[in-house]
Amino acid sequence: MILQFSVGNFLSFRDEVTLSMVASRITEHKETNIITLDHMKLLKSAVIYGANSSGKSNLIKAMGFMRNFVQSSSKEGQIGEEISGIRSFRLNTANVTKPSYFEIVFFHEGMQYRYGFEADTKEVKSEWLYAAHPGRKEKELFFRENGEISVTKGFQEGQGLEKRTRSNALFLSVVANLNGDIATSILFWFKNLRVLDGLTNHTRNYTIRKILDVSSKEELMILINKLDLGIEDLIVEAKSIPQEMLELLKKINGKVDRFPTEHHSIITMHKQYDSENHFVGLERFQLIEEESEGTKKIVALLGPIVDALNKGQILVVDELDAKLHPLITRFVIRLFHSTEFNKKNAQLVFNSHDTNLLSKAFFRRDQIWFTEKDTYGATDLYALSDFSVRKDASYEKDYLHGKYGSIPYVGTFDFLGKDGTDR
Repeated sequence: MILQFSVGNFLSFRDEVTLSMVASRITEHKETNIITLDHMKLLKSAVIYGANSSGKSNLIKAMGFMRNFVQSSSKEGQIGEEISGIRSFRLNTANVTKPSYFEIVFFHEGMQYRYGFEADTKEVKSEWLYAAHPGRKEKELFFRENGEISVTKGFQEGQGLEKRTRSNALFLSVVANLNGDIATSILFWFKNLRVLDGLTNHTRNYTIRKILDVSSKEELMILINKLDLGIEDLIVEAKSIPQEMLELLKKINGKVDRFPTEHHSIITMHKQYDSENHFVGLERFQLIEEESEGTKKIVALLGPIVDALNKGQILVVDELDAKLHPLITRFVIRLFHSTEFNKKNAQLVFNSHDTNLLSKAFFRRDQIWFTEKDTYGATDLYALSDFSVRKDASYEKDYLHGKYGSIPYVGTFDFLGKDGTDR
């Protein structure tokens, strides 16, 4: 479970900002929207609002970069290679030469960890890892700065590996790559931090694997039926890739065994009726070619959603509501808030433009966040709970009226000529 994520000097974030998943003392939706632990209460979800280009997606990109860099830095980079994906805030000359900052606090296997690093395109400038038993003071496991790594007794698995860590690689990743118990456990947690782009269907292959698994498919179909998409069944169809295509790939890339020899597609089955509306059988539809964009998206997302709920993962989605009917978006949110479907304390973080969700019926005030750029192009991040809000306030109405900021300021236009006709 994630407690908080901080980022600074990355993309549109000039200064450090923090998204917190720690529940405040407000009493809204205590039974449904809160994860209650012995030592703290966490939020099951958070939604981020803001104008176009205000930095909503950049926050999710920052989480995705941190996850990917932790997972791959000890494997992919070589000495002297640039760190791919680091982009400092470029609208202030003081920031261009400074490293980007990332830190995440999370709870995993009975321990609370705080891990972070600073890096530019050339090297990791600093890195740190702290751990604490629930409710106790945290202790340093290692600290890295100016090319020197200090390892404490609590992280013995890292001792002796300091000199084996390249300047452009993370020490945590190196220790995990060499089977350090704590480091490997932390990398497993990062693996369960799923960061998705809601504008693409790149998770479709993940859903295909879930359909092929009998128990997972049963769960998928329960959700499909609740969504009322008219889909009676999901089938995976495998087709062999033509030999000519494999030969072409071999010529281009050298090794054809890097590529699958089969292509899998999802078939949706719909009821078919005769002229008197009597059911006569099921008709096959190709998901990609014959279903709507919204259906394609929700089917692609259902695999990661089911996995997150079953395994207690953190699902972070950029543009969750894009292409989806508002009622389907609400359905996804309610899955994570449900005590029936979310028994493993999965968490959902997403951004949205759907102001219908800006309601006390769905979210607590500490679950609603806003991004806003200042005059100098820097993004700020803040929660609705930072404001003094009346109990009878309409979050949506007040937001659209600019009470919380974070909206586009659209200028007025004279669309009519002096004679009152359209120009």
